[in-house]
Amino acid sequence: MADDTGRIVRPLTPTARRIVFGATADQDIDAELWPMTDIDLAHVVGLVERGLVGTERAAPLLACILDLRRRNFDPLRGRPAPRGLYLMYEDFLIGKVGTDAGGSLHTGRSRNDLKATVLMLRLRRHVDELLDETLRLQAILLSRARRHADQVLPIYTHFQPAVPVTYGHYLLGVAAALDRDLVGIEQAADGLRASPMGACGVGGTDLPLDPARVAHLLGFDRSAINSIDAVASRDTSLRLLFAATAASLTTSRFATDLQLWSSQEFGLLRFPDELVGSSSIMPQKRNVFLTEHVKAKPALVFAAAQTLAMATRGTPFTNSIEVGTEGVSGVWSGLSAALESVVLTRLLAMGAEPVPDRMTERAEQGWTTATAMANRLVRDGVPFRSAHHEIGKLVRRGQRVDDMPTAADVARDSEFGGGPGPASVAAQQQLLRGRWAAHLAVHRSRRDTLRSRAAELEKAVEAILGDVDDRRWLA
Repeated sequence: MADDTGRIVRPLTPTARRIVFGATADQDIDAELWPMTDIDLAHVVGLVERGLVGTERAAPLLACILDLRRRNFDPLRGRPAPRGLYLMYEDFLIGKVGTDAGGSLHTGRSRNDLKATVLMLRLRRHVDELLDETLRLQAILLSRARRHADQVLPIYTHFQPAVPVTYGHYLLGVAAALDRDLVGIEQAADGLRASPMGACGVGGTDLPLDPARVAHLLGFDRSAINSIDAVASRDTSLRLLFAATAASLTTSRFATDLQLWSSQEFGLLRFPDELVGSSSIMPQKRNVFLTEHVKAKPALVFAAAQTLAMATRGTPFTNSIEVGTEGVSGVWSGLSAALESVVLTRLLAMGAEPVPDRMTERAEQGWTTATAMANRLVRDGVPFRSAHHEIGKLVRRGQRVDDMPTAADVARDSEFGGGPGPASVAAQQQLLRGRWAAHLAVHRSRRDTLRSRAAELEKAVEAILGDVDDRRWLA
């Protein structure tokens, strides 16, 4: 039945069908049918409440959809989908409950607004996971920063010892960067608050729908402002990929330090056996190879963003397969790569253990107190450039003086400019923990809203089903 649309009576050529839709729709069922049927349930409720479809049609349709969901869509698996997943699915429903009921499902909508909304719901789940794991990583960093607040560490610039900080202070720096990454993801996810449903093909509809009601039941804050924008735009996907790229870059740079500092040449960190690998030929090797996976992930995330950006470039501002199908095809692998980067980084952050003696030794032997020594001369009235020159000569000659400060002393005294001094670090901890708690509160509030709306949708569906015997509509 799906092959005959009324206007087109022959199926798509098999070669094109295989490339565009696959031999069957199995690869899309798990990814798309759960969110699609969420939309179906809300849409049918909206149609009934507006008097566009009667309960005598809606009830068997809803019952059949619910039965398919209970059976994890098994009756649809392996079926040919010559015109794609949706039309195969709709044709199945019509075959089960008849044209009057099954044929009412697509009243007042198009695959265009449906597909855009499915994308939104799928993105919502990925964003929820990414925020969840990023918050977990930040919590680990803040906890470890408190634990190692006093452990002196030489921080490096150009891979050379620079000044003394503490390992806790360093971890707070990564946590501060993650805070901005969280803001970026949350801001990008703001585009997920508007539902495209009701936009139909591109120009809305003359049927008296209630898009705001459907949006509410699906957990959106509002319906889309403009029907053309609703089906044309995929910029929320692009913004999320850019935000995810930024987060994966933060974890990649952190992983670079972890790998370098755990090498034998540096020896500042140790990792447990469960976070390292060996060599197939060199028995002595302990490779912190997980850091290399983390370092590579930004390329995968940004590649997905580039794909969508280039597919969108030069397309008309309307529904477009180049954008809505081909362009977003890499979104899932890109967001998954970002998520994996964060999870692996969390494991590494938890497992990394400082080597205190080595950290202190490298801070002292690397002349990391030289800048503080120059600052002492500045306090005595010496111009900084002259002081810089004098201390530089001492370093060149390797000449240490009796009153040289220790690296721990310098780190302790560096209270200004966000330095590693105790008061400064305590203020950083307080600020970042407060921001972490605020992010978490927003995250949990959004989850609570979605649970509440899902329960509301379930209740509305049950009200329509009434006393319908679901067994009559078994898939």
